[in-house]
Amino acid sequence: MRLTNRYGFILEYFAKTLPDAASELNFTTPFELIVAVVLSAQCTDRRVNMVTPALFAAYPDAETMSKATVDDILRYISSVSYPNSKAAHISGLSKKLVSDFNGAVPQTMDELTSLPGVGRKTANVVMAVAFNKPAMPVDTHVFRVAHRLGLVPSTANTPAKVEAILTKHIPAEILSKAHHWLLLHGRYTCTAIKPKCEQCGLRTFCTTFVNM
Repeated sequence: MRLTNRYGFILEYFAKTLPDAASELNFTTPFELIVAVVLSAQCTDRRVNMVTPALFAAYPDAETMSKATVDDILRYISSVSYPNSKAAHISGLSKKLVSDFNGAVPQTMDELTSLPGVGRKTANVVMAVAFNKPAMPVDTHVFRVAHRLGLVPSTANTPAKVEAILTKHIPAEILSKAHHWLLLHGRYTCTAIKPKCEQCGLRTFCTTFVNM
């Protein structure tokens, strides 16, 4: 099957089966989102959603968060993974938002990645989810599903390479939505261990399934 046809079928499948796919992180502002995404690194969205309500009640914006000490922030997020480094990142990015961006979350890759604790994946999430810009954040789920479904070749062995290929083949107007499709498919169906192949409507496209 031609690659364009593969993309077309898979994207159509997701559009029908996951029409309302969206981030599972709870947030109300771009600032809350960027903090939640920083907290979500190597941590479940469920855990992040458990700690952010109290954190955001105490520090609802960059201005108030920038005045908190690292220890202040740490008390609210101690149950997430790597809390010490994340508390330091959140403190640092809040201060930089205030000093460099008047407290507002910027919308470009270069500006976002200038913030402490914000790498390319986090920046892509913020651009896609907070600002509805065409972006393809590649986490472990997206990376795995893209390979298993044959959307990228085995030589695409880094998140950056996967991002570039997916961005090339997925229309810009649905790129951000496609990120959620791939992520949620990987989180709940095409899991790393014991994937639920019998529940997957795309198993005939799966290189792993075919070779089992």
